[in-house]
Amino acid sequence: MNGFISGFFLGLGLIAAIGAQNAFVLKQGLQKRHVLAVSLTCALSDTLLIMAGVAGFGALIAAAPGIQTIMSRAGALFLAAYAIKSFWAAITNRSALNPAQTGTSSLSATVTTCLAFTWLNPHVYLDTVVLLGSVSTNYGPDRYRFGLGAITASFLFFFALGFGARLLRPLFARPVAWRVLDLLVGLIMTLLAVKLMASG
Repeated sequence: MNGFISGFFLGLGLIAAIGAQNAFVLKQGLQKRHVLAVSLTCALSDTLLIMAGVAGFGALIAAAPGIQTIMSRAGALFLAAYAIKSFWAAITNRSALNPAQTGTSSLSATVTTCLAFTWLNPHVYLDTVVLLGSVSTNYGPDRYRFGLGAITASFLFFFALGFGARLLRPLFARPVAWRVLDLLVGLIMTLLAVKLMASG
């Protein structure tokens, strides 16, 4: 079980860092909007990336800096656009919101946005495919247990974040709380977009 436990805690440590994807999952959870689909999309995406890393694709990603640059530019543009949307919501949103009634995004639009947060972020590849993949090689034949531990951490984290967010809904019954959240999300997206542009 050593490989599983190590993979679990390393995976959890990487996933739990505040980022664009986590902010999106939290907001969907607060709104009770497509939470199962969003949590499952994030966890399954991580599963594919972690499996690729354990299977040895990390070296391929590391050897293709051109791809990473393209992904950085595309990810930065996406995050910048979402930041503008969040800032606009923070400025214009003055109604007493019911979290269950905010937004009308369809399931397909929500899942597409979720996929963009995951797959357009080159740091996701560095964390899951390259880092987890390289560490897994230290466990020899147990590297798949290591990968399974990281995958388990991903499922637990995203489902806990998505469905646990409803515990904060009484706080977000106040319109000012939603405006603050939109402002924070906008700031996170802006900082990440700048970081991506700088690293790309």
